[in-house]
Parts: sequence; structure tokens; C-alpha cells
Amino acid sequence: MTYCVGLKLRGGLVMICDTRTNAGIDNISCFRKLHLFGEPGERSIALASSGNLSITQSVISLLTEGLPDPDSDEKRTLLNVPSMFKAAQLVGEAVREVYRTDGPSLEQHQAGFDVALLLGGQIKGRRMRLFMIYSAGNFIEATGDTPYLQIGEHKYGKPILDRAVTFETDLYEGLKLGLLSMDSTMRSNLAVGLPLDVMVLPIDACAPELVHRIHHGDAYFEELSRKWSEALRASHQAIAQPPYKGVTGAAAMAGAVGTSKLAKATQAKRKARRK
Repeated sequence: MTYCVGLKLRGGLVMICDTRTNAGIDNISCFRKLHLFGEPGERSIALASSGNLSITQSVISLLTEGLPDPDSDEKRTLLNVPSMFKAAQLVGEAVREVYRTDGPSLEQHQAGFDVALLLGGQIKGRRMRLFMIYSAGNFIEATGDTPYLQIGEHKYGKPILDRAVTFETDLYEGLKLGLLSMDSTMRSNLAVGLPLDVMVLPIDACAPELVHRIHHGDAYFEELSRKWSEALRASHQAIAQPPYKGVTGAAAMAGAVGTSKLAKATQAKRKARRK
């Protein structure tokens, strides 16, 4: 299983991925899922992957080698597409090409075509964008109203992002919230785990400001996890106990219905005795 999250904020882009792959409880490995493409000062593009490892590796390899350009002899790659929208289209095309070659045989072996990708970055002179590409090759884009996208095991890390992240969130505050989201996921799902790959790309820089791998024993990440757990315990303990007492509402109605049925049954027995 996998968890990857991307945040497109006013100040730039944050992307975080775990590295754990799971093919059974006795076959756990570590593979990079955050892939970087670019030319410093000209373009910087990050691609995060989740799903069947053989499929995602084929997609990355195809994007690296390039896809044929119907209008020229030049191959199209993430290093020469003119815009991030064209980059998202290219990734979708690569996904469909891998499905064309591998999909039928996967289906014959009852293996689904499982792949999802996050594509984020900026090309000089263009705006920064963040997309999520599905297994059909279609995609959606992060917006000011929803400034983050997730792939993989996303449900455990989503609540904190929903509550705390906005488009105006500071870039490194966004990194912290993304790491808290990752920590929450790791606490609830053992199929997501360290090391974590992190990238921070400021707006208009066209070169990452931070590319880092967080390993087991990382002092900051361990402190973040410990303080978050302590803060959650302190917060729920500071809230007053629920004031509700007695049996009311739907429960009371259910009890009343039960009492009514019992009364009718008792009356029926009394009538039977009189006869």
C-alpha cells in the first residue's frame, strides 16, 4: 500500500510519499515513489505514484524514454512538453499505453490495472499546477478551494488536511501538516511506512528548495509524532464531558414501541384466559 500527498499553496508546492511496498506480510520492500524531472531555472516537475509497482515503473520508464510525437520525429517527455496541462496529458497517454500492452494479460491473471499518480510542478513562464491522474488516464486538478490531492491509503490522513490546510497556508506549515497527515496514516495502516520522500518547490523558482528523505530515527519526525499524540490527548481531555442523560429521541421511541407490543401481548393473554 502507499500514501502520497501533494499540496499546491500560494507559496508553492509540497509533495510527500512513503516508500513501502507490500506484496504480502512476508514480502515488504522499499521503493522510491517520488520521481523528479527538470532543468533548474527552466522547469521542475514531480511525479508521485501508487498502485501496482510493475505498472507504475512501466509508466515512469515510458515517460523517461518518451512517447512518439505524431507531428515530428522528436519524442515527447516531461522535459520538453510546453505546459503542465500537456504534461498531465502525456502522463495519461503513458498510462493508457501501458494498459494497452499489459492490461489484457493482467486481466487474464485476475490482476487489476491499479495505478494513480500525482503530477505537480511549474514550467518557466507558466503557472504552477497539481494534477491527479487515474488508471484510465483522465485527471483532475487541485484548486484554491481544494489545494491538496492524495493517492493511495488516504483516508487516515485526510481529516487534518480538511481542517487545517487552505490555499493561504504557509509553504513550510503545509509541509508540517503533510507530515502529520503521513504520521496519522502510518499509525493506522502498517502498509504505509518510512522512509518518506519530501519535496518543496517554491512558486516561480523552477527548482526544488528541499529534496529530503526521512529515515527511521529522524529526530524531527519522531518529535512531531510524539507532540501530535500529546496534543490530541490534551485537547480531548480539555473538552467538557457530554451533558446528555437519560433515554431520549429515537431510543426512547424504540423503547415505547417495545412497551406497546408487550402491553398488547399481555392483553391478548388475559382475553385468552377469560375464554
